Amino acid sequence: MLLKKQQLNPTKLIALGYCAIILIGAVLLTLPISSKNGVMTPFIDALFTAATSTCVTGLVVYDTYSHWSLFGQLIIITLIQVGGIGFMTVAISAVSLTKRKIGLSNRYVMQESIAAPHMGGIVRLTKLVVFGTLFFEISGAFLLSFKFIPELGALRGIYFSVFHSVSAFCNAGIDLMGYYSPFSSLVTVGNNYLFLIVIMGLIIVGGLGFFVWSDLLEHGLKFKRYSLHTKVVLATTVFLIIFGAVLIYIFEMKGTAFQGMEQHQKVMASLFQAVSPRTAGFNSIDLTALTDSSLLLIICLMTVGGSPGSTA
Repeated sequence: MLLKKQQLNPTKLIALGYCAIILIGAVLLTLPISSKNGVMTPFIDALFTAATSTCVTGLVVYDTYSHWSLFGQLIIITLIQVGGIGFMTVAISAVSLTKRKIGLSNRYVMQESIAAPHMGGIVRLTKLVVFGTLFFEISGAFLLSFKFIPELGALRGIYFSVFHSVSAFCNAGIDLMGYYSPFSSLVTVGNNYLFLIVIMGLIIVGGLGFFVWSDLLEHGLKFKRYSLHTKVVLATTVFLIIFGAVLIYIFEMKGTAFQGMEQHQKVMASLFQAVSPRTAGFNSIDLTALTDSSLLLIICLMTVGGSPGSTA
């Protein structure tokens, strides 16, 4: 595809690339080997799952753990990873490993793929995206393993840790918590603060965007030297998290979603539900029990979404 990019403008190339990835994923998910019962999954359901994984949306028609086999789950997490950092990032990184020179047209396509403000330093930014992603996902998986390995054993615990770290960092919201209870998302671990904090941290870091990473790495804590984009993203993120958490807490004071919770549990639940809706889609409480005011606020947070050039 890279060799024929001159025949297509970047927009068409990127669109066709994602369509191809989704279709390939759908075909693989349709195969009997992808389901636990060994039966072919209807193509429309497989296509929906491939699309929601690649586009890191998080909507599912089947419980990910209960329906999909290990092979199917690996297809899903691969689609999430490619969709999260961008298939052109993966392609350019692969070309870089061959020591081939990255041409101007490749750089232009990469710029369009991650919505970079300019072409300068795009190869360096690509390397930052790849190595930064590996660092955060491995760190997240390590911290999540303190929950999963004692409960599930070494191999399954590591696998669950990696899966949820990738899904959270890429803001996908797809989980394997159906192992505990189908379609439960993170409700079953709502009292595990380490787990929720790690998930929130991964969501926020992934949702900030690659340009913000670059700015923070270059200028450290010198806020005045950040670009306007970085300042807006950081200020908006902090505001929406705090503002959203406070409003959810207030809205649910007389609701049933926090019924039986202690004060600190209500605070953590409010904070998590302020972070997750914008980009990820995990939930640590029963969303059907939320008041209409909280649901409207969550819709507003989802409308805002993540930052430009982020995994979201």
